[in-house]
Amino acid sequence: MNPVSRRHFLNRSSAVALGFSGLAASLTRGSTAALLEALSGAAIDDATLGFGPLIDDPRDIIDLPEGFSYTVFSRTGELMDDGLSVPGKHDAMGAFPFINDDGSTDPDRTILIRNHEIEDAHKTTGPFVRPGTLEGIDKSKIYDAGFGRPSRGGTTTMVYNTKERKLESHWMSLAGTERNCAGGITPQSTWLTCEETASVKGERFEHDHGYVFEVPATTKPALADPAPIRAMGRFMHEACSTDPRTGIVYMTEDRHDGLIYRYVPKDAGNLHAGGTLQALRVDHTPSFDTRNWDEQKIHPGTPVSISWITMDDVESPKDDLRYRGFNAGAARFARGEGMWWGEDSVFFAATTGGKGYHGQLWRIIPNPETGVDKLELFLEPNDPSVLHRADNITFSPWGDLIVCEDENEPPRMIGVTMKGEFYIIGRNARSNSEFAGATFSADGTTLFVNVQNPGYTLAITGPWDRIKTK
Repeated sequence: MNPVSRRHFLNRSSAVALGFSGLAASLTRGSTAALLEALSGAAIDDATLGFGPLIDDPRDIIDLPEGFSYTVFSRTGELMDDGLSVPGKHDAMGAFPFINDDGSTDPDRTILIRNHEIEDAHKTTGPFVRPGTLEGIDKSKIYDAGFGRPSRGGTTTMVYNTKERKLESHWMSLAGTERNCAGGITPQSTWLTCEETASVKGERFEHDHGYVFEVPATTKPALADPAPIRAMGRFMHEACSTDPRTGIVYMTEDRHDGLIYRYVPKDAGNLHAGGTLQALRVDHTPSFDTRNWDEQKIHPGTPVSISWITMDDVESPKDDLRYRGFNAGAARFARGEGMWWGEDSVFFAATTGGKGYHGQLWRIIPNPETGVDKLELFLEPNDPSVLHRADNITFSPWGDLIVCEDENEPPRMIGVTMKGEFYIIGRNARSNSEFAGATFSADGTTLFVNVQNPGYTLAITGPWDRIKTK
């Protein structure tokens, strides 16, 4: 595996235009707090923003703006190149450039690593559903064999040809983990996949769960070493994002009373070498409740200074990290979910934040030079028709956030400008299943996204250079 360069990671994560001519790398912020708060209740604007209104899809898969099209691939239950089945519950995803054996980059191919949010209660297909497939697997490559019934979560890796618009190969790349929900890309060309569970070993499991695992972006079928990064803590992990300047990994916790964490590694190039787990603290008010459920305790567009509380007993056998952190002064968030690096900030979603439980978008602004970090409530929409329960997020090549909604009817992908304006990119035309894992190809031509149930991946192409900005 050839690592992606730090420069490439900076460009990808900071939403620098990839393969687009005439597009600005990002939009200038500069809005006042009052304007941002007003925009939190703004309407969807497809007339002067985005790509125009959506067109009903005759195939009833996804409604897209005029001129856009899609390909469906890697459906649940399909046979993969390694003889295993595509697991269901497609969730978060990361895209990586395809590096040839000689170190050159193949401009037409993208590597995708995709999570599968499967737990025992889910009836969806797992990777070992075909008879005899489990017997052919090296058991050391399965994290939890489950006393003969392995966990069905994990990750799959795909090679997609953006020029020919087709899937070339796909395989299981991490096996035996539980409820792999979100994660994040790293400068080392790896995917950090997070278990959204705190299950412990016992009658069902041979090992504890609730860890972060690292999966390399390989070009040929192989199972990753299923080694949890224990120093990153054991809790209901959701997503993570790496600051490419420092190697610090920020993480969300998907609970209604969750915290925001960061992992400061001893060696930024080797997360397994150990490090320090810390929780976010709002300096002006210890044990601050950011959720704004009962009253507006924090307003959009008003950055506050933050610091970080060092956690102990991070493998948390009692699953009480969030309680110990809050009691020590850490801030509380409403279901931290998607997270992505861009604009020299860590953007993340709190899915049930705000007085209407419609969700919040936040950003952490780290300052490695001064050590004084800031937290800002970026947006808190008041109207579910604008944005309802933001989940997975990513940055576009033109500098806007792309947000996947959770629990909307039907779910949508929403574009959000750095000025706090909204437009629609896509809408589920088949069901109320959520979109997940939105991410752009290495060449910037293709937006990949998953439909979680019944489980398939979409590759969306079209005139991205047609983007309208005010």
